[in-house]
Amino acid sequence: MSNRPKSRLMIILLLLLFTLLFTSIAVAQTNQSHHGAQTVASYEFLGEVTFPTGTMFRDTEVGGLSSIVYDGRTGLYYAIADDRSEINDARYYTIYIDVSDGSLDDGDIHFVRVTTILDENGQPFATGSLDPEGIALMPNGSLFISSEGSAGATPPIDPFIKRFTRGGIQNGELTVPSKYLPDGSTVGVRNNLAFESLAITPNGHYLVTATENALAQDGPATDVGQGSWSRILAYDLHSRQPAHEFVYEVGEVPEVPDPPDAFRTNGLVELLPIDNSGTLLAMERAFSVGQGNTVGIYEISIAGATDVLGYDDLYDETTGTAVPFTPVSKTLVFDVEADFGVAPDNLEGMTFGPMLPDGRHLLILVSDNNFNPANQLTQFIAVAVELAPAP
Repeated sequence: MSNRPKSRLMIILLLLLFTLLFTSIAVAQTNQSHHGAQTVASYEFLGEVTFPTGTMFRDTEVGGLSSIVYDGRTGLYYAIADDRSEINDARYYTIYIDVSDGSLDDGDIHFVRVTTILDENGQPFATGSLDPEGIALMPNGSLFISSEGSAGATPPIDPFIKRFTRGGIQNGELTVPSKYLPDGSTVGVRNNLAFESLAITPNGHYLVTATENALAQDGPATDVGQGSWSRILAYDLHSRQPAHEFVYEVGEVPEVPDPPDAFRTNGLVELLPIDNSGTLLAMERAFSVGQGNTVGIYEISIAGATDVLGYDDLYDETTGTAVPFTPVSKTLVFDVEADFGVAPDNLEGMTFGPMLPDGRHLLILVSDNNFNPANQLTQFIAVAVELAPAP
């Protein structure tokens, strides 16, 4: 008896299976792409875990954790170390965080792996050649890592945004607009105030980063009584080109340092999209010698903001006036110390983790301890966040 009818039946069943599979994927992508604007409806502090400076893992010093991202496929987090290949080779850590019981406690965080990131020649990055600050995960599993560069070096070292495999091998790079490239004084990013943040929208269409403070040509950096204009830069990940740019108003330094002429700063250090409609969480971190850190999480929206991608300069130094533009809107969600009673370390990283059993989103914050053994720690903070449709 011929097997042809059975073969035809098998082919038909396979075609139906593939049709259902691709239809499900398309529906999921459509639902994600048309995800409406969201807002933070409530939040709850779930706990804090710290590691002392000098903690070692697989012959590397754990520290400088400036950015963190969650991988839903593995249930693990990736955190970039802000080490200019000076203590160990530039690297990122894979971390397991367990908040399944509804709180973050000692013993809930484990370092799983350390991955050296390699340059385009397959070699560890040379000492001082980068300042890794941001890490973001693509839907296909690739990683993007940003570097602030070093505007104070001679000659200045440009910031970058490069793509890596999860094995740490560089396999791509995004073009940074010339307005960001430092000449050391009048143009480009300021020293240590460049691409601290990095994140990807939920639908995977855009990668967003931002300067901590204004570009040299855009106006002053923050100070006591002085805010600053950071630029949020969005890349279209299909074309891999800059697509949009918006201005974020960084607040003034909130506390006078002790002594008054000592170091102080405030900056936009992390961004986290919460929908595909231009709503993001922004982390603003201030520090004043003798006072410590102040960390606020803001909800921002690009709705109604001016796209300044075509503006090379926001500030006319000759007249002392600004180019007309509308910045992103900005609303404080919570202040770490005021609302949680926790003294923040140098918090710089932020990501959503898995959904909690009650349907809220897990938000993880992490600090860059500056590898400072005197008075800093690597700090993890967990927050439950309820998102709701924006009014």
